[in-house]
Amino acid sequence: MSCGQIALARAGITVDAYYASEIKEIGIKVTKHNFPNTIHIGDVNKISYQQGVLYTENGVFKVGHIDIVMFGSPCQTFSIAIPNDKRVGFDNLEKSGLFYQCLRILHEVSPTYFLMENVRSMKNEHRDAISAMLGVEPIMIDSQLIAPALRKRYYWTNIPNVTIPADKGITLQSILDNGYTDREKARCLAVIDSRPNSTPVKMFHRYYSTGFTTLIFRSKEHYEQCKAYYDEHYADKPASEIDTNAAPELFNGVRYMNRAELERCQTVPKGYTDCLSRNEAADVLGDGWTVDVIAHILSFIPKN
Repeated sequence: MSCGQIALARAGITVDAYYASEIKEIGIKVTKHNFPNTIHIGDVNKISYQQGVLYTENGVFKVGHIDIVMFGSPCQTFSIAIPNDKRVGFDNLEKSGLFYQCLRILHEVSPTYFLMENVRSMKNEHRDAISAMLGVEPIMIDSQLIAPALRKRYYWTNIPNVTIPADKGITLQSILDNGYTDREKARCLAVIDSRPNSTPVKMFHRYYSTGFTTLIFRSKEHYEQCKAYYDEHYADKPASEIDTNAAPELFNGVRYMNRAELERCQTVPKGYTDCLSRNEAADVLGDGWTVDVIAHILSFIPKN
């Protein structure tokens, strides 16, 4: 959804032309809404570059030298969020194997700078393989330093002298429109946030027992009441044993983050995903980058 374009602007870098390879329709929709001059070039598998000419499924473009290539191949088969036997890394060519397409394009283009992002939770052998192929070691930055959400990511780049940003101390509570959170930071945004549970007690179960989501409560007292009830009736029980209609008067009022709060977690501009529903916004924001982290990295590009 063009987090890279937002970051370039924040880093004070003027862009003559921005070519985007994306096939996810709602991601393209957001980009077109915010950056209508973006040149969409379609499927990364169908892109090649030769002697200043970019060949794509959406046309042929005489681009000359390309200054920067930024990419983040899908992370599903690297991430700790999936079972270990499915963390197959590059072996799933439909997903994380797309890294090889990015690598091929990088070699064809030979840009002045490149930036590649992926999850911190990948196996060390996969991290080291990527480092060997790209010729640089990654820097690990956790978005919580400059955002109200956790997001540990590796960044491989040939931009010189990139450092870890200073901690801005932004809390989740400070960016909420209303309500209370017991957490200092939101959990890492993920596509699962676009598939919310349907009942409040199920929402609390996922939040409290697995941590794979973020909930907001009416007040601190409300959170303590929900916690006490859950500990008494459902501690250590699977979701299948939870009464979906349990204590509706108690759990009523728990909520997921709204679209504006999700945007703040990824430091994208206010209203950037207004063209989408809340769940669609959660989907693309979970796929995206923390913009201020990318802007920080890009700020190290020499000004000349």
